[in-house]
Amino acid sequence: MTQIDYSQKIPNNVDLSSDKRLQRALEKWQPNYIDWWKSVGPTDFNENEVYLRTAVSVDRDGWAHFGYVKMPEYRWGIFLTPREGEKKIGFGDHMGEDAWEQVPGEYRNWLRRLIVTQGDTEPASVEQQRLLGHTAPSLYDMRNLFQVNVEEGRHLWAMVYLLHSYFGRDGREEADELLERRSGNPDHPRILTTFNEPCEDWLSFFCFTMFTDRDGKYQLLSLAESGFDPLARTCQFMLTEEAHHMFVGQTGVARTIQRTCELLNEHDGKDVREYGAIPLELIQRYVNFWSSSSYDLFGAEVSSNSANFFRAGLKGRAYEEKQGDHRALDQVFDMEMWDDGKLTKEEVPLRNAMNEVLREQYLEDCLKGVEYWNRVCERAGIDFRFTLPHRRFHRQIGMYSQGFFDPAGNPIDEATYEARKADWLPSAEDRAYVQSLMKPERRPGHFASWIAPPAKGINGQPVELEYVKLARN
Repeated sequence: MTQIDYSQKIPNNVDLSSDKRLQRALEKWQPNYIDWWKSVGPTDFNENEVYLRTAVSVDRDGWAHFGYVKMPEYRWGIFLTPREGEKKIGFGDHMGEDAWEQVPGEYRNWLRRLIVTQGDTEPASVEQQRLLGHTAPSLYDMRNLFQVNVEEGRHLWAMVYLLHSYFGRDGREEADELLERRSGNPDHPRILTTFNEPCEDWLSFFCFTMFTDRDGKYQLLSLAESGFDPLARTCQFMLTEEAHHMFVGQTGVARTIQRTCELLNEHDGKDVREYGAIPLELIQRYVNFWSSSSYDLFGAEVSSNSANFFRAGLKGRAYEEKQGDHRALDQVFDMEMWDDGKLTKEEVPLRNAMNEVLREQYLEDCLKGVEYWNRVCERAGIDFRFTLPHRRFHRQIGMYSQGFFDPAGNPIDEATYEARKADWLPSAEDRAYVQSLMKPERRPGHFASWIAPPAKGINGQPVELEYVKLARN
């Protein structure tokens, strides 16, 4: 089924009505989800109509409908790409065997862990961003924030469907827990550190959607290769929605850079802070923070868990079909190791290096976005180049977390790191300044002082459209 059945209480293309027990369980979970959304979702905007896209099909073309809707009335649902023929497992020890339609008993705990961890990131980001609507730099940007939020909510639905469908009581308890953890809560935090970081200003939001949502893309790409076919088909459609989130981040940072460049050209030699813009060096520090935090999401460089997930056929590499040896039994990965304060080169069994393989693919993708920003500076004639910090910089997880490195990845001592940290990462003063600019602009077609308008509107609409209908005096 490619079309989505909207006659159901829970929209879906998985024939949910044929399994009454599952349908009742999910309909019981649904009001708890709405309560969660209203209590920790986008604050104070539940009664406003927002110009949102809603999935109507899982086809590649014409899959979305655009229209005004109140967010609590958004039709969240369960959407899987169609099953195509007889699916085979494409990697690991089970390569060539039929893909699993049910959870293989020996991998039940591993598979549940993967689904729960992915599922936990979706509501976490909504919670992190819940207050940003109050300081949106335009109605266009406010709408994009809310679009990201409702789709993260739908991605939570996708993981909850898998938990309810395939993991029995344990799955139902895990689904409930996904609504009980809270981003940043010291007693009951989200699973991954990045999803507990404060995201209190729009430059953070744009960096988050650029870097952290891009991590989400690569995690989904690897899970879309899974030998557990329902998980693979779920993630394939999630990737369709995820592309917009990264677009919001990459272009949001680019528009911030553009506005700064415009003011640099208009007021040569002046500090752009005098005109309500964000200095390029400060933007770079935000880039350093959010990108390095997102590096951690891939896990340790050498990992028995990553080897087990690959061996079992649960989590592959992004674009696994393009890889040479899908079993990765006798291959090695050249890796720089940090041991006892020294960098050495070693060959690591490829299966144990799968986290690093995925992180390397991610870094190559991030570099394209950084070059996009540099072209903004080049077109404006501004001699400044953004850089992506080295994978060793500012790490909290993995072997590099045991040392200190500059943004180029060079080892340094702790004293040097502490002395230079304010040059490389946002200081309290930086964050306070950015926060001081977060004044809402709610007139259609108008934008805050620190960001340039987009090149075009959404879905062929003008930039001046009232993308969020707000009561105005």
